[in-house]
Amino acid sequence: MAEPANRRIEAVRRHLLPPLTPSPLLHSNPSSSPAVVDPSPVVIGGMVLDIHAKPSVPPLPGTTVPGMVKYVSGGVARNIAECMSKLGTQPFMISVVGNDMAGDLLLKYWRSAGLCTEGILQVNDVSTPVVSNVFDGTGELIAGVASVGAVEKFLVPSWIYRFHHHISNAPLILLDANLPPDSLAAACMMAYESGVPVFFEPVSVVKSRRIAPIAKYITCTSPNEIELVAMANSLSPSVKYNFEKMEHCKDKAKAVEYLFEMLSPAIFFLLEKGIKLLVVTLGSNGVFICCKEHTNFMKDQRKCKQTPFSRQLVQKLDVCFPSNNPINLCRESSSRTCVFHLPAISASVISLTGAGDCLVGGVLSALCGGLDIIQSVAVGVAVAKASVESEANIPDNISATSVAGMLQ
Repeated sequence: MAEPANRRIEAVRRHLLPPLTPSPLLHSNPSSSPAVVDPSPVVIGGMVLDIHAKPSVPPLPGTTVPGMVKYVSGGVARNIAECMSKLGTQPFMISVVGNDMAGDLLLKYWRSAGLCTEGILQVNDVSTPVVSNVFDGTGELIAGVASVGAVEKFLVPSWIYRFHHHISNAPLILLDANLPPDSLAAACMMAYESGVPVFFEPVSVVKSRRIAPIAKYITCTSPNEIELVAMANSLSPSVKYNFEKMEHCKDKAKAVEYLFEMLSPAIFFLLEKGIKLLVVTLGSNGVFICCKEHTNFMKDQRKCKQTPFSRQLVQKLDVCFPSNNPINLCRESSSRTCVFHLPAISASVISLTGAGDCLVGGVLSALCGGLDIIQSVAVGVAVAKASVESEANIPDNISATSVAGMLQ
């Protein structure tokens, strides 16, 4: 006889989740046992204060040059959650900040956006994660320094477990790879117990390899070309996958064909390992959507809540992205692998920071709003375009009309 789900979750709590050390705790107000939790997507990962520096003249070694320096709310998970909220989907954020100026700024911004801070741990005598980036005149990153140790040290399984009611009722959860491996494993197991899809955001080449112990729990992941290969290699004890960038090619069709030839072995391998959906980001070459035929990402449609934003999108996108595509069917009887290519939308680039996070935020918000996979990734591509044309990580001027207009 199968062991009840709540007993198995309790076993996870007792044996895998160490108690949270109370001494440095400053801010914590999670409900100990909420009777009812509304289904909201759960986002678990880093909140970061970004310092953006953009010189107005070519930088010179050993000296300062004039330019623009500003504070921006950042962090992969935080960016994705904010993007979702601006698209009408209210996420529940689980994260950590310090009791310092940077932490106060991040929490103030979060509250001003009307978002819940219940899952955000604020800790004394800890530095809030900060990333300092220097860009060139085109928006490309020249150099960056990251101090994000608080995520590794304090975003631990015992803190995440406090919100298992939110996780078990969520339509999906997103994990960013800044989380320590034991926290990734604990969150995955809690989601698995309740049949909640897990979206893994690789963050970087090095941290993308953290997928290896949890791959069987991952429903979807969104690597770029290099992260895709790193993830495949982390799961492959013998065969090693490689990727070599193509020299600049003006022929987009030829470039996409080359990318598919280079990446398809790693794509097929990861799908065989159990990952249901790969959204491979290709920069200006667009996105590959890779899955087994008839994959159904959102298993429990009752947890999907159509918002005014998603309702408008469904009406506007049905013409150019019909909802009856084959990967929206609720059966998995075929093992055929499907790969779709969506091109990028031409953009006037101001800053590339946050574009990948906006793509993921757009995808997740659309999925939670009832759109299918193809439509949802298309929404993500459009929101990424809006991001690169904005100074902010997450643009303010996103609307259903503007997104649909870009896609049409």
